Amino acid sequence: MTNTTAAQPESLHIVCPHCDAVNRVPAAKLAQQPVCGKCQKELFTGQPLELSAARFLKHIERSDIPVLVDFWAPWCGPCRTMAPFYAQATQRLEPQFRVVKLNTEEAQELAARYAIRSIPTLALFKGGREVARQPGAMDASNIVAWAMQNNRG
Repeated sequence: MTNTTAAQPESLHIVCPHCDAVNRVPAAKLAQQPVCGKCQKELFTGQPLELSAARFLKHIERSDIPVLVDFWAPWCGPCRTMAPFYAQATQRLEPQFRVVKLNTEEAQELAARYAIRSIPTLALFKGGREVARQPGAMDASNIVAWAMQNNRG
């Protein structure tokens, strides 16, 4: 019997956090600690992935799972306060989400492109497009709730 209520793809494209290779992972095996076909490292590490500007676009454009981004800066007090909560949220959100951090000091062009006016700012990307944004620091449970709520539909 086929479940017609939720059309889930048979496989998903997941960008490796280590070598940036695009992997095709069977959706049913997503939670079974898949490894990269190129570098043989785990596709999900349980920690936020710190991306450079050069790697950022590949991850948001080529990943079939939603990408949650923390736009932050090292000098930002609320960003530093939120960092451990963001790491805790990562453990709860993976592998349904790719959870990343982008340092706006090192990626000023991307911060301008996405009109980041305050930090920290969370943004959720699906299919390469931003679908939701939330400025301000949050604790882990609020980060998870916000990501899940904005991933619907």
